[in-house]
Amino acid sequence: MKTEADSRTDTRYLGVDLHKHYLVIGGVNARQEVVLTPRRIELDDWLAWAKAHLRKTDVLVVEATGNTWTFYDEVVALVARVEVANAGKIALIANTRVKTDKHDVMKLAKLSAAGLIPEVWVPPVHVRELRMLMSHRRRLVKVSTLVKNRMQSLLQRHHLAPPDGETFSQANRAWWANLDVSVTERLHLKHDLATLQQVEMQLAEVDAELNRLSTTEPWASQMPYLMQLPGLGLITALTVLAAIGDVTRFETAKQLVGYAGLGASVHDSGQTHRTGRITKTGRRDLRYVLVEAAWAAVEHHPYWKAEFARLTHRMDENKAVVAIARRLLVAIWHVLTEQVADRHADEKMVATKLMRWSWELTDEQRGGLTTRQFIRYHLMRLQLGKDLTHFRYGNMPRRIASVDEVLALQPDVRSAA
Repeated sequence: MKTEADSRTDTRYLGVDLHKHYLVIGGVNARQEVVLTPRRIELDDWLAWAKAHLRKTDVLVVEATGNTWTFYDEVVALVARVEVANAGKIALIANTRVKTDKHDVMKLAKLSAAGLIPEVWVPPVHVRELRMLMSHRRRLVKVSTLVKNRMQSLLQRHHLAPPDGETFSQANRAWWANLDVSVTERLHLKHDLATLQQVEMQLAEVDAELNRLSTTEPWASQMPYLMQLPGLGLITALTVLAAIGDVTRFETAKQLVGYAGLGASVHDSGQTHRTGRITKTGRRDLRYVLVEAAWAAVEHHPYWKAEFARLTHRMDENKAVVAIARRLLVAIWHVLTEQVADRHADEKMVATKLMRWSWELTDEQRGGLTTRQFIRYHLMRLQLGKDLTHFRYGNMPRRIASVDEVLALQPDVRSAA
């Protein structure tokens, strides 16, 4: 009868070095003996080779790169386990002067056999899809900003005042097209206007898809808990969810803070204990939106405004807002993990954000609810605003549907009523 030790000896630890058109694979066993000499395989031939040569007892290890997830999906069912290694940490663990494809795969294989691979989380497909969509949106916004800045610089060069109203609105496109500038500048401006038009159309399509995703699982059940927090709207909430993925993989809020790179760096040696700037070793998109949310929170929310004022007595504003961003992330961990309302939630502010969210959705995406019913439904899920019947938006009072009206349509929230 084969023992666990025998099974481990049979296991092959195979390192893979992925490239654009080919990969290199090689491996060792638990005793660090070479069982597969490094070899190059064209990606077109990889799947056929993998099905013929990989075993169900194999452990495959590959560094995280641009095409890692496609590779992972192709081979995960063919082997016992696929380890996706953190490339930056691998470089620190196995620093060497020798750098070749064959050396790299054997290095990965030996680290895997020794249990020393610093693994990264493998996001499921729906998380990857949302991350790609958010990344695509950020690129479109960047292009839009670049074009608008270029058009603004044209006005500055010619000492021209911008048109009335929203500078880059559709109504002002004719004004831009008829500017009295040189032939070369006119051509450049024509192309910029065309680019801006195209980017705006694409952004509208992306936002429509994000609106839809915000009402589908697994995101729909988490959205209200984020939307209740200051500074988090539909786009920023989805950015946070895409970056975090499954919040239950973070056992503590501190782990999530570290994942975002918002934790302070520490020097602790002998009698010296000193904290420094934030590490910035984590997801940049998550860190960025949290800082943006923090600025909105300290401007509009009474509690966070008071916290910001207290912090700025002993540090500058930029450091203070990063501290607020870190605390917001802690709040995010608690509300998502415990599925509760934020203890500092402002009911009227939350109702306003739910109303804006509702305006972005179709009737079908709202589940057939009116805006008033949609607001009450999510307030009930959050167990907020039980006595709130209306709120003011701008100069207009806005009413909220009654609890009984919503229960008649959505009895699933009866337990929260």
